[in-house]
Amino acid sequence: MGDDQFETVAVQAIESPCTLVCSIDTDTGWCLGCGRTRDEIARWTSIDSDARRAVMTVLPQRMAVLEQ
Repeated sequence: MGDDQFETVAVQAIESPCTLVCSIDTDTGWCLGCGRTRDEIARWTSIDSDARRAVMTVLPQRMAVLEQ
């Protein structure tokens, strides 16, 4: 083989609430598909799993508000 060597790296999937309905409610600032804010969406892959879980905890309440 040549000088090219590839390292195999295990990649862990990041859980996401995304539903591919990306539209921000102007009153709340929350995504109509998942309930996250623009900032939460933008930072999702860079925050740790504890921070993601904290956001996931509040999403059901946000989605209930959006459905009213």
